[in-house]
Amino acid sequence: MELFDTATVLTRVLTSGVVMSIEKSDRELPGLERLLTKQTGRAKAVLLNSRTGAVHAALAGQGIGHGDTISLPEQDESSLAFLNWLGVGVVHDGGPAAYDRIALDAENAGRLPELAAASTAPALVVDLTGLGFGPAAAVLTDDAKAWARAERLKIFGAYDLRTMWTQEEADDSLVPGVQFNYRLSPLVAACARMALTHSARPAALSGARS
Repeated sequence: MELFDTATVLTRVLTSGVVMSIEKSDRELPGLERLLTKQTGRAKAVLLNSRTGAVHAALAGQGIGHGDTISLPEQDESSLAFLNWLGVGVVHDGGPAAYDRIALDAENAGRLPELAAASTAPALVVDLTGLGFGPAAAVLTDDAKAWARAERLKIFGAYDLRTMWTQEEADDSLVPGVQFNYRLSPLVAACARMALTHSARPAALSGARS
């Protein structure tokens, strides 16, 4: 992304006065959610501030936690270490994967729809960190219950951002044993959305010429 575009995004977010993800008037997080659901074909998106947070949310959304065992393809050492910290065992038995993972960067960001189409797991973790604007990730799913559980995991003391100030429980079954501050900032969301939007333009232009 060009420096001018980055400056434009930063100016827009900072002048809006909405820089925290708990603000009801934020438009950046919903904007990135809409873009990701459109490009991946999944119905729901959960935005988080790290890849490990997204993995945690993908599992918690499916009710997977300490003492459970999941099937996954070969994983890197850091992923296995995090899963071990969660108390989740991993087997490589060729069974249905608990989640699929895509790591985006400047080279492959324009291929997100293609990469997502190959995913068959109930949850898709998209690591946005490689786009260059700080740790960021998302969980995409078609399961409304998994989405609700994942949303709840990332917020302290409230069902979601809309009820954060009332401290009302909308559904006691969604309350996790431990909650984490996995919320993504609107500023990072805005930059990631701009990077993804720009990455899709060359493909659209080349298609128009043919």
